[in-house]
Amino acid sequence: MSDQTIRLTTAQAIIKYLSNQFIEIDGVERRVCGGGFGIFGHGNVTCLGEALYDAREELPLYRGQNEQSMGFAAAGYAKQWLRQRFMFCTASAGPGTANLLTSAALAHANRLPMLMLCGDAFLTRLPDPVLQQLEHFGNPTLGVNDAFKAVSRYWDRITHPAQIIQSLPVALATMLDPADCGPAFIGLPQDVQGWAHDYPASFFEKRVHRIRRQAPDVADVADAAALLKGAKRPMIIAGGGVQYSGAMAELTAFAETHNIPVVETIAGRANLTQDHALNIGPLGVTGSNSANTIAETADVILAVGTRLQDFTTGSWTAFSKEAKIIGMNVGRHDAIKHLSLPIVGDAKLGIAALDSAIDAFKGPQEWVDFAQAERGKWVAYTDDITKPSNGPNSYCQAIRMVNDLCDPRDRVVAAAGGLPAEVTAHWQTKDLSTVDVEFGFSCMGYEIAGGWGARIAQHEREPDQDTIVFTGDGSYMLMNSDIYSSVLTNRKMIIFVLDNGGFAVINKLQNNTGNESFNNLIADCPTVDAPFAVDFEAHAASMGANAETVANPAELGEAFKRAKAADKTSVIVMKVDAYDGWTTEGHTWWEVGTPHVTDNAKVAEKHAEIEASRAKQRQGV
Repeated sequence: MSDQTIRLTTAQAIIKYLSNQFIEIDGVERRVCGGGFGIFGHGNVTCLGEALYDAREELPLYRGQNEQSMGFAAAGYAKQWLRQRFMFCTASAGPGTANLLTSAALAHANRLPMLMLCGDAFLTRLPDPVLQQLEHFGNPTLGVNDAFKAVSRYWDRITHPAQIIQSLPVALATMLDPADCGPAFIGLPQDVQGWAHDYPASFFEKRVHRIRRQAPDVADVADAAALLKGAKRPMIIAGGGVQYSGAMAELTAFAETHNIPVVETIAGRANLTQDHALNIGPLGVTGSNSANTIAETADVILAVGTRLQDFTTGSWTAFSKEAKIIGMNVGRHDAIKHLSLPIVGDAKLGIAALDSAIDAFKGPQEWVDFAQAERGKWVAYTDDITKPSNGPNSYCQAIRMVNDLCDPRDRVVAAAGGLPAEVTAHWQTKDLSTVDVEFGFSCMGYEIAGGWGARIAQHEREPDQDTIVFTGDGSYMLMNSDIYSSVLTNRKMIIFVLDNGGFAVINKLQNNTGNESFNNLIADCPTVDAPFAVDFEAHAASMGANAETVANPAELGEAFKRAKAADKTSVIVMKVDAYDGWTTEGHTWWEVGTPHVTDNAKVAEKHAEIEASRAKQRQGV
């Protein structure tokens, strides 16, 4: 080492650089990288593993059970920290890295930061073909890691130690950029990881980062203000970007000042509390009658921090074709969707600018009265359907029971299947930014793994609160090993396994499109000879968790109280009905492909019924 340079391996330099990157959050400096999730193999243990060992205090490494679930945990961690901090995932060359593809896609779809440090084939090619290497005869540079180009915001393969001097700052800037945020992938050939270089000492100096806030264009704000001031039936769609911007207070104040009803997207749940007078409910396919009713008649829609996916827009049938949309988003790609009048910029700054520009404008009180009356009807419906005495055991009964008993700052996590819709519809927000319904990629298996990552982050911020996970039996069977991870790391979760005997929500879609039940519920699988019930309680207990099976929602509530009092992960199992107890109200049209030609009369009838609603669909206007 000289005064100006430090000689390190590539792997050592990467870890030393990450250890010295900080961010200020609420006046407290923290490492922007909270640590990592890792499974070692020959592609990352000898060099990157050696570097991580020396930094194990600064960058704690959580041992994963499955690379895909590691990525989900990193996503859950980033969501809990509102994209201000991230985790890295390290996997070996070959199948270990390939397992991260799905979680990289989830992070990409949800615009979440995650750093992947993955093994790669030898740059020299002297030992080729090596263990687990894919060979492309016409292109020796092509391998598994190239598949990540489609699911990464930043992708690089390190071919020389000096390259990281440029690559790492760009990867970090990408992950912290509000508009371009997403996963960063860095391929590390096994030989290059161990190669040494004289790095400038300045590269490793402490740096404190800030999330930049982009101010909107003055002319765009003026155009939007003119449109909004002419509105007779204005509405705000509050998306997940409101939380990432830290603009919840500004959004609430704006809505109150200008008397505008607010509806929430799935990612935007918990932008307002349940009892706020202007909270009209969740919007879209998994929404509420109240939000969808006002969306049908709104004439000007201010969409803040939402990418307007099809579950929000009802495949673009939720709004009047005459309605005008103002797209306020830090990402240009999202701000201009469906010919919206764009305000490209940070939500906090954008709301403040628009607030000034529309002066004393207020939405008509009769419009707000109408919206609130619709909200009252929806609340009455949800109160009724969630009663434990109302029909057989259901998702929504379990959700409401837990909701009534949880603490305001407890975090709820759900993902694929029927539970995201039921949580979105029925979870009554007690405090802001406490809901994680992963429906950007709608990914089975996220629930428990994402809950573990969220719990790690929650432990750093609010250690006395709980992470509550809702999962179905299908997602549980796909990915459950982070129950074991949570026990090993003493990061307690409360997990509800609601068993309906298979993939019941897809069976429902199958039936709703005229098809017979086939290959979704275990009982309807033609290749299953002897259906039997999985003992989820025994399985969870075998991984070290507290576990019990309950017969009904009342017992589930008592089990939840015991889980709250416990000091380690608890798994509570309850059977629910596969056919009855679904929320039948609150759904907009959703476009799914149905057969245009069929010999099945029921399928043909449903196809015609579904297509009849297409007349409401906006087509880029």
